[in-house]
Amino acid sequence: MRKLLFFSRVAFLCNVCFLLAWLIQYLPVSPHGHIASTIVVLGTGLAVILNIVVNFFVVISLLQKKMDRTVFPRWLIITNFLFLLLQIIILLFN
Repeated sequence: MRKLLFFSRVAFLCNVCFLLAWLIQYLPVSPHGHIASTIVVLGTGLAVILNIVVNFFVVISLLQKKMDRTVFPRWLIITNFLFLLLQIIILLFN
């Protein structure tokens, strides 16, 4: 369960990078943007895949009632799921 919590936190950080990468399209970025390129790679390449995998295992753990709700924060589950819905909407309609 600790690994799932770790990957859920990493997925949250990648989801934030997804939002930033989506916003970078509309904002000017410096030509030497090493940080911007890292955000784009984490946001577009890793966030969607990791978020799907993490949400899948969270749902499985919730259905099997293995998840310790005192260790696993509810806000993290909800935000990762909402980010997944947002990613699906953006990727399908963009």
